Amino acid sequence: MQFSRYIYAMRNTHIPWLDKLDEINWFIVIVMSLIAGLGFAMMISAGGGGLSPFAAPQMARFAVAFALMLMLALMPMHLLLDYAYFIYFACVMVLLGVDIIGHTGMGAKRWLNLGGLNIQPSEFMKLAVILVLARYFHRIQPEDIRRFPFLIPPVLLILVPAALILREPNLGTTTILVSVGGIMCFLAGVQWRYFIGLVAAGVSAAPVAWHFMHDYQKRRVLTFLDPQADPLGAGYNILQSMIAIGSGGLIGKGYLHGSQNQLNFLPEKHTDFIFTMLAEEFGFLGSMLLLGLYVLLLMAGLTVAMKSRSTFGAMLAAGVTALIFMHILINCAMVMGMLPVVGVPLPLMSYGGSIMVSTVLAVGLLLNAYVNRDELPVRMTPRL
Repeated sequence: MQFSRYIYAMRNTHIPWLDKLDEINWFIVIVMSLIAGLGFAMMISAGGGGLSPFAAPQMARFAVAFALMLMLALMPMHLLLDYAYFIYFACVMVLLGVDIIGHTGMGAKRWLNLGGLNIQPSEFMKLAVILVLARYFHRIQPEDIRRFPFLIPPVLLILVPAALILREPNLGTTTILVSVGGIMCFLAGVQWRYFIGLVAAGVSAAPVAWHFMHDYQKRRVLTFLDPQADPLGAGYNILQSMIAIGSGGLIGKGYLHGSQNQLNFLPEKHTDFIFTMLAEEFGFLGSMLLLGLYVLLLMAGLTVAMKSRSTFGAMLAAGVTALIFMHILINCAMVMGMLPVVGVPLPLMSYGGSIMVSTVLAVGLLLNAYVNRDELPVRMTPRL
């Protein structure tokens, strides 16, 4: 009797943030979860059929990130607008900390060791850049975007963290951050001529950039141009990847029966080359299933951007969609030999705590833009 009264009281208790659960776009959540589920299956395959050492930790990370995603989705949008610059500068400070006390692994200083956890701050920096650019373009008038002085702040907001990430060195993440920032600037209304000038400057600076590139980065470019030049050295990864993808055929070799995977010919199979493993075991049809799920997620993101009444919400959704798209594009092109290997993980699929948490949080930002699509957020306090 006492328990029945408690249940009745709970049902009649008004909890504002719980009311918003019905407003969440559960289609996006389901598609995201299906992609993550495929990733868990691939982790089990990479581990030889067991939950350890890859699947169990990845599932735990997803569970924690999922709870944070829901909290982020239900957060009032004005708080994101309010604290955008604070989050950005905090992430920049953490990146500076990586340069000073960061953990070095695989020849790069990209991680911070916090209580036994290795965190890659550059993954979260991408979200901070999306937030701060959305905030910036929300606050200026549309006609001002075409004026050159108003382009200086967003360029600096992109280039400062890009320079810090490139210093680690991390060319893949730098490329994605700059690309996403450029896409957001273009969608905000920045004129074509600035992008043409930027591309021209980049092409002109290519010989100088080559001089400053690390030896392993030069080898990756040369390997991309001719993988057969060093099949047992620099070209080994991409050649094994292409062999695995080609051997998958139409329907694949079957789950847990990929020879390149199970015999450990496929390098970094649980991280950067997880798409290769899926293509070998499930073939062309399995690959198309995964890419189809990604397309659904991207289309949902674009729909949220187009339906948002506020510039902030629209830019937030567009930035997250661009981020996920660039990761998919570069990773898939990379493992198929269409781009140099730059160490870009596949969202919700590749093993790693930072990339999993940051991607799910990015979806949380997208959901927030959907929940608050009819709102025009107003900054509540005179912060930055």
